[in-house]
Amino acid sequence: MPAERLSMRKIKEILRLKFELGLKNREIARSCLIPHTTVANYLRRARDAGLTWPLPPDLDEGTLERQLFADDPWARPRETRLPDFASIHEEFRRHRHVTLQLLWEEYKESQPDGYQYSRFCELYNRWVQKLDLVLRQDHRVGEKMFVDHAGPTVPIVDRETGQVHEAAIFVAVLGASNYTYAEATWNRNLSSWIGSHIRTVEFFQGVPAVTVPDNWKTAVKDPCYYEPDLNPTYRDFAQHYGTVIIPARVRKPRDKAKVEAGVLIVERWILAALRKHTFHTLAELNLAIRELLVKLNQRKFRKLDTTREKLFEELERPALKPLPPEPFTFAEWKKARANIDYHVEIERHYYSVPYQLVHQEVEARIAAATVEIFLKGRRIVTHTRSFVPGKHTTLPEHRPKKHQNLEWTASRMVERGLVIGTSTAAALERIMESRKHPELGYRSCLGVLRLGERYGRERLETACRRAVALNACSYRRIKSMLETGLDRQPLEPVATPAAHTDVHANVRGAGYYRKTEVC
Repeated sequence: MPAERLSMRKIKEILRLKFELGLKNREIARSCLIPHTTVANYLRRARDAGLTWPLPPDLDEGTLERQLFADDPWARPRETRLPDFASIHEEFRRHRHVTLQLLWEEYKESQPDGYQYSRFCELYNRWVQKLDLVLRQDHRVGEKMFVDHAGPTVPIVDRETGQVHEAAIFVAVLGASNYTYAEATWNRNLSSWIGSHIRTVEFFQGVPAVTVPDNWKTAVKDPCYYEPDLNPTYRDFAQHYGTVIIPARVRKPRDKAKVEAGVLIVERWILAALRKHTFHTLAELNLAIRELLVKLNQRKFRKLDTTREKLFEELERPALKPLPPEPFTFAEWKKARANIDYHVEIERHYYSVPYQLVHQEVEARIAAATVEIFLKGRRIVTHTRSFVPGKHTTLPEHRPKKHQNLEWTASRMVERGLVIGTSTAAALERIMESRKHPELGYRSCLGVLRLGERYGRERLETACRRAVALNACSYRRIKSMLETGLDRQPLEPVATPAAHTDVHANVRGAGYYRKTEVC
């Protein structure tokens, strides 16, 4: 069975990491959470297609896919999946009478095409021999930054209500110098995670080549199941600062031993020192953390006659990449589908896309002030972000031609009626005035205008003249006049009844009011 194709977003990330950052295939594989053979496959396809980096700006994802997969789909030979030796070893530890033969038979029941017994035992023995080996990691200057959250939180007490909010503690450590950064955030969501990274590289005044986060949901796996690897916003952050994200493996704390030790040091030298303090704002807490952080980085190592700060200034800081001219602008990504009304729903507000995209899946990049809509990596439209729920933001050019006249105003409606005649315009104006809001009368007015297409403009103008005279301006009454032919009959003047028909001594008459007022 052929392997499932990667998304175009991930394929472009592979090309960027290879040709822009010069990473090895296995490093790219760790960053993208894919096999290194898959990396080699897509690099081979890019080479055969004659692609260069950076990709041409007018090359959309559809064209890129056709160039990469011009030939028949390449199917990798199926490889036998390794048994779960960790669970097998755990069975040995828990049950003294369990044998390898029994565990192999259970393995073959779930994997009929799996390894035979001799090969199974050989692989298991190799795996066991590596259990107690620990790799000594030598970190090059400017290479890696390890990031994580501390386990303990710090309470912040509201002065007015007394409500307690637990603040999370973010920790970052540079690999070569152990130079440490820490700060408090209200929570551990994506916005706080990205904001902490931005403030970290600004604190270090440079960007490391590799960022190593813990393999947790906000950083590595978006809650949306469409992106089962790095969060798209996190990848945008990496591209903006020219770094590569290589997450630690699941349940492999030694992959990020630096930050594990850094978290422990922050907990001992900073959080423990603040345990008796009461904080009322996040700014107060971060100010106290910053003061203790300076002392921590200036404290001498136990076995080295130097400090984190000295190592950072002398070795690591010159090796860091410079910061970009502008900081990263936070924006979240969301997949959406254009509805039949050519709008996509973003946080309960509706934004238009070209009507040709109805039922197609698009991506929305949601920033603080804008909402950008992408189709296969190409920006289709940029809207000003609106926070009004249930409303629509629509560009007229996105409508089909038969819908483009639906965006009416009261003045435009009257102008359209004037094309037919003054009585039609007057009737439309009265219809809108009779509604609590003019917008409520637009549909009735459009119905009246369409009567002219069916019965002719002259008859519609005559019917509207009668409707205005009789104060019967509505779509149903005008339509009834046309259907019954009442518009063809002569319009009789409406006599206004006299206010008083009786004459008596108490009626002053018009002459009384013509008297000149005496000052």
